[in-house]
Amino acid sequence: MSAQTRIGRYANPFLVAEWHREPPAGTRCEPLRLETPDRAVAHGWLYSRGGEDSVVCLMHPRANFSRHYLVPGLVGAGFAVLCINSRWLNNDATLIHEQVLLDVAAGLAVARARYDRVVLCGNSGGGSLFSFYLSQALAPAGERLRELATGDAFDLNAFELPAADAMVYLAAHPGEGHYLLHAIDPSVTDDADPVSCDPALDLYDPRNGFVEPPQPTRYATAFVSAYRAAQRARIARLDAEARRRTAVRRAARARWQATGSVEARRRSIATDFLFVYRTDADPRFVDLSLDPSRRDYGSLWGVRPDWINYGAVGFGRVASPEAWLSTWSGLSSRAEIAHTGAQMTLPALLVSYDGDNCIFPSDNELVAGSLGTRDLTRVEIPGDHYGFPVATGREGATAAIVGWLRR
Repeated sequence: MSAQTRIGRYANPFLVAEWHREPPAGTRCEPLRLETPDRAVAHGWLYSRGGEDSVVCLMHPRANFSRHYLVPGLVGAGFAVLCINSRWLNNDATLIHEQVLLDVAAGLAVARARYDRVVLCGNSGGGSLFSFYLSQALAPAGERLRELATGDAFDLNAFELPAADAMVYLAAHPGEGHYLLHAIDPSVTDDADPVSCDPALDLYDPRNGFVEPPQPTRYATAFVSAYRAAQRARIARLDAEARRRTAVRRAARARWQATGSVEARRRSIATDFLFVYRTDADPRFVDLSLDPSRRDYGSLWGVRPDWINYGAVGFGRVASPEAWLSTWSGLSSRAEIAHTGAQMTLPALLVSYDGDNCIFPSDNELVAGSLGTRDLTRVEIPGDHYGFPVATGREGATAAIVGWLRR
């Protein structure tokens, strides 16, 4: 393979969630400024043709969903659609999931004021976000979270969190932390060195079973078990470092308040970001016998994860200590459906794609098994994570959602 060959999965990865056809004639788009009670701003785009009594809300913690591919089909079927972009659009380096729930609430307040029925549709990271939101919105009075994952005070009981009427999961993963827990490279021996490596844990070392494509890779069960344990150990190390750094800032803040020290003030403000190297290393990317599905070779990012793993592209690569613990840590984040799903008691539809390179069959089983609803419908659609090919994937998913909503 030449150095000029494109290894990315999509021609333009910034367009993968956008619609592939225009909304029907007569569709209006109303831009909305969604101010939150903690002095932030999210943004919404409300699509409708008039006369709708139900609205479907789409959102992701950081991705741009303003032109989501479900919009044309849902509007054409008679539903309004509210696409919400959070305050952390396209940059989750400081994203705090507990705070982004207020962005969700700002959008739902508009939706509830205008429509009789509000349905949440969590696509990809939106699934765990909305489940986290509902776990708090539906919690008994006074029993919402009162602190961030760092332990810093943030009382969700102090805010209005409007409820919804139903929930759709579309290619939804169990949580961003859950994803990274399975994709992080545990062979990194020095978190300050992007190429440091323990050969015994190197996923892309032929001595451990890796074979360059197009030949198939097969890993021994013992290697996979050791690899998974080492992934948890690396996350635990990063968690410990993140907590150490937040403790330094917290102590400096107390010192500043007590003494007025300029040095303490500066240290309490300064954010020491974590650089998390090599996060494209799930064995399932290259060994298709693991968690088998109809997916093709490679990760969500591309067909050579052994190369991409060392590049600049990847999930959770730069994070403040607070954002790491809140969002990307599979051991500390609260935005995990395994933790929040039991409180999600609304009627729900789970739509999965059979060739998803990001959400695997075991992930769908984890989501389905974690939900507290007694009314769960499951549908599997041919397609990859973004619903390609369009004719079977996106159109099939849209038809399944519309049919369920009408029923």
